[in-house]
Amino acid sequence: MERVFSKLRNLDAYPKINEDFYNRTLSGGIITLVASLIMLVLFVNELGLYIHSYTETQLIVDTSRGGKLHIHFDITFPAVPCSLLSLDARDISGEEHFDIRHDIFKKRIDSHGAVIEVRQDGIGAPKIERPLQKHGGRLEHNETYCGSCFGAETADDECCNSCEEVREAYRKRGWAITNTDLIDQCKREGFVQKIKDEEGEGCNIHGSLEVNKVAGNFHFAAGKSFHQSSFQLFELIALQSDTYNISHRVNKLAFGDSIPGVVNPLDGVHWTQEAQHGVYQYFLKVVPTIYKGFRGRTIDSNQFSATEHFKSSEMGLFQSPPGVYFFYDLSPIKVTFTEQHVSFFHFLTSVCAIIGGVFTVAGIVDAFIYHGQKAIKKKVELGKFG
Repeated sequence: MERVFSKLRNLDAYPKINEDFYNRTLSGGIITLVASLIMLVLFVNELGLYIHSYTETQLIVDTSRGGKLHIHFDITFPAVPCSLLSLDARDISGEEHFDIRHDIFKKRIDSHGAVIEVRQDGIGAPKIERPLQKHGGRLEHNETYCGSCFGAETADDECCNSCEEVREAYRKRGWAITNTDLIDQCKREGFVQKIKDEEGEGCNIHGSLEVNKVAGNFHFAAGKSFHQSSFQLFELIALQSDTYNISHRVNKLAFGDSIPGVVNPLDGVHWTQEAQHGVYQYFLKVVPTIYKGFRGRTIDSNQFSATEHFKSSEMGLFQSPPGVYFFYDLSPIKVTFTEQHVSFFHFLTSVCAIIGGVFTVAGIVDAFIYHGQKAIKKKVELGKFG
């Protein structure tokens, strides 16, 4: 057993020196202090890298086809009443949606930005007793209500039981309602009075929109749109003025779920109209993005960049009506963010490298200074220095 211990002692790479032979110097003490501080700073930095994750970015070609884009928005128009504000969308595949109401919420706001009323678009029309029937008489208690579409019916049994249904029937025909006072449903529901009551108010519109994953646009315009001969027109009722103030603030705009660490470029953007009227356009380049968390969470979303332009124009029949337009196009490149975490063994290796590296470099510096001082001292004693 003693021979085994003796062989192990011969393998000792760290032979011990008797303390009587130690020679401690001032320069060695200073170097030791500086080296300790450097080790501490590097250790804290490495510990921070170990505790926190980091993100690796990769660019690949987007080969996905089809699918849908989920657009989340929250936009405030300080000078456009909610009754006149509509949302439309179209894309290059030919799909069009006018006066979108599903998953859309509007807040009536006063001139100071205080909320007056919150309602889901298209909900909340008052119920009126004894409306005008399609055959011309008033609704009796034993009858089923079927309102007239005022010549816009596409079938003999079609009914328009609300002002919005009449307006929709007219939009399908490509007609414009010039006087809502002549429409029994609108008159009974107080549509005209509602617009008068909202005069001078603003509107906050928020919600979500699902569109095809192709280039297209969606826009918020002051007026109710309808479709005729591949042109998008707007019904300008008598209560509307010739000009609109489309000043707005984009509180939020996102193409998909939020990605940790990514800030959308239009969030908080505010624009105030100074010209008479026109169209404010945002041109967006949407970049498909996948975020992979180190705990297995995956977010399939999008980032986007934006440029903006205001086009002032006179209101014409086939010109774009006043509003805020968002034109988006898809990038062929997909970005993948992969969240990664430094392993414990990597952290341990780095700490050992820091301690060993700093200790070795400090020893070299100390030896250089010590032997340099010793050589100079010897030359001074021999009178050969200088």
